[in-house]
Amino acid sequence: MIIKISILYSWFVRMVTIMLPNIPIFMRFRGFLYSLMMKDCGKNFQVSSSTVINSLTKLSVGKNVYIGPNTIVIGQDIEINDEVLIGPSSLLSTGNHTMKNDSFRFGPPKRGQIIIGRGAWIAGNCSVVSGAILPAASVLAAGSVLNKAYMESHSMYAGVPAKYIKKL
Repeated sequence: MIIKISILYSWFVRMVTIMLPNIPIFMRFRGFLYSLMMKDCGKNFQVSSSTVINSLTKLSVGKNVYIGPNTIVIGQDIEINDEVLIGPSSLLSTGNHTMKNDSFRFGPPKRGQIIIGRGAWIAGNCSVVSGAILPAASVLAAGSVLNKAYMESHSMYAGVPAKYIKKL
């Protein structure tokens, strides 16, 4: 029941603040409103007006986090550490479909955790899915899909699916 209430609250915050411009003071205000229903939230959480965040009760966000325009954060058990940048039109989703009777429509959902390490940067148009870990001080290049856990910090990951590219 609390998850359904958090989804309604998230929708309410988005509707009430969508006309506010994307300048730091209003993005922080939006982040503050979201934080009231979140599991944990640090200071200076900035959220763009067109961002969609669902299931706030199991979302943990550190200090100085920025979520760019048109980004969708959906699912449970998402941990975003301090000083993370999430670029425009990205997706973080902890759920995945499974097949039942030759159809993905009614298969039971498969869920996992997402962890974004301190100081990481998710560039624009990226997807981060169930079970993914982006290590601290790492970059997920634009248009990439992160679908597994990586542990080597200070690195660049890119591609579909994302692979280790180089040390930064």
